[in-house]
Amino acid sequence: MPEPTPRTSEETIGTRDVTSWRSMLGRGLVALVAWVARRLPEPLHRAGRWSAANLAFVVLVAVAGAAMVGLTAVTHTVQENVADEDGISVLDQPVLDAAVDLRTPDLNTAVTAFTDIGGPVGMPVLAGSAVAVLVAVHRRWTPVVLALVAGAGSLAMTMVGKGWVRRIRPPAELAVPPLETSPSFPSGHTLNATVLTVVIVYLVLLRTTATWQRVLAVMVGLLFVVAMGLSRVFLGHHWLTDVVAGWSLGLAWALAVITAHRLWLTLRRREPAPGA
Repeated sequence: MPEPTPRTSEETIGTRDVTSWRSMLGRGLVALVAWVARRLPEPLHRAGRWSAANLAFVVLVAVAGAAMVGLTAVTHTVQENVADEDGISVLDQPVLDAAVDLRTPDLNTAVTAFTDIGGPVGMPVLAGSAVAVLVAVHRRWTPVVLALVAGAGSLAMTMVGKGWVRRIRPPAELAVPPLETSPSFPSGHTLNATVLTVVIVYLVLLRTTATWQRVLAVMVGLLFVVAMGLSRVFLGHHWLTDVVAGWSLGLAWALAVITAHRLWLTLRRREPAPGA
């Protein structure tokens, strides 16, 4: 019987083997995706010598991406349905009013500079720099692939949400210039920052052995994502529910990408080692 591919350092977070699926649901997902990948048309397997692991990654990402894009539009519908009762939407105006009371010229300038980091220019530069460091240090292209997949899905979710929902932003008189005119739902800054930060933190955890480094990576990532979302509300560029949707959708998509990568690692380990 062929020997499986030896385990590599990118398959663990601390002492946890990410190719080991502890739950029945996880093991079932591995079996299902492997079964589907093996039954795809033969030309797909021959193209570029693609293995079942590679095909499984593509299949899962495609399915998860389609589901997440649809969920983006559905999320606002659900939020509207509860708004008249006791949903989180009742907090939108009070939270914005509280943010207005906290503003000062210096604080407005500082928060605006920070929120620009999560913008359409700042976030790609920041994420790209982090990915470049990971690639240079560890000599693998995995960070590039995951970041591109995560970023593409995040962008699609943002565009679909804004295009379908077309929610109006908070009143201009309650916002700190420069004003933004695109639809409000979901918060693109928050969604994109959440997706890319979670994926990058995951990649750091895979390559870091010291506990303090892992804790620091998680804490810095969490602080950045939370602060980015709150900055959008503070400046009056988004309602609180736009930001909460960005957090939840972004986390869901990031976890889908991470799950796809774990499946890829798992199925790759089951493949015969070179020369076996």
